[in-house]
Amino acid sequence: MRMSVEKIGEERIHITDYPGKKGTIIAIHGLTGNHKQMHYYAEMLKERYRIIAVDLRGRGNSSETDEDTSLFKHAEDIIALIHKLDIANPILLGYSMGAFISAVVASRLKQVKGLILLDGAATSTQQQRDIVQPSLGRLSKKYDSKEGYVEEIKEIYNRLGVKWTEHLQSVVEYEVHEVEGHWENKSSESSILADFNSFYSFIPKEICSQISCPTLLVHASGDIGKFPPLFYKEAYDDTKNYIANIETVTSDCNHYTMVFENREEINQAINVFLKNSVKL
Repeated sequence: MRMSVEKIGEERIHITDYPGKKGTIIAIHGLTGNHKQMHYYAEMLKERYRIIAVDLRGRGNSSETDEDTSLFKHAEDIIALIHKLDIANPILLGYSMGAFISAVVASRLKQVKGLILLDGAATSTQQQRDIVQPSLGRLSKKYDSKEGYVEEIKEIYNRLGVKWTEHLQSVVEYEVHEVEGHWENKSSESSILADFNSFYSFIPKEICSQISCPTLLVHASGDIGKFPPLFYKEAYDDTKNYIANIETVTSDCNHYTMVFENREEINQAINVFLKNSVKL
């Protein structure tokens, strides 16, 4: 595993590069995540495939977002990264917002050979606002210590039905830094909110109809603590109707345990898809 920073114009994109032989998979995390969020999938696929896990701008150790940030801007960054690294036939593995971004990239780049959508690229409604927005206030808060930040996030994930693990601890510790004597999240609440609001500009009929590569959609159907699933299955109707070559798998995990647990049923679905449907 090698970490590096790639310059895209004036911007920096931090990547973690796991070597492999069969082809390159670009792993793209969710709204408030970072490259560590894709850990279990990278560990499962590395050595067989080259895995490039990114920190999207405004997260981790990448540059800040543009003022007019959106998932479409992040898609432009991923396309530029593919060209910069000279990846001829990428496979895209996107979780949550990363799935929206991956779908946009696949709609614009015909050289994409496979697309894996982990509970994203759906039609968004008020339901997602009700679940996501209440937790974003933490991004603007100042904390006396890293431990204070971690303890608050631990309580949030507990309410979301996520078991705290050493891996989750490492994800959370990576997203916070010290600034002028206090600790705060590396992301800006206003930028994250702008990215989230851009979900509602994702029109599956317009984007998914332009995707020609084989696609695997994995839906997380489990409740998120006291909340319902982030997306009900009906939210994927247009996604499934307009992607010509799509397979769908439903897991009883919830939207967050999908990445913060090692989900064998999802691993198996991904491995079968890559073996049978993606021709490199």
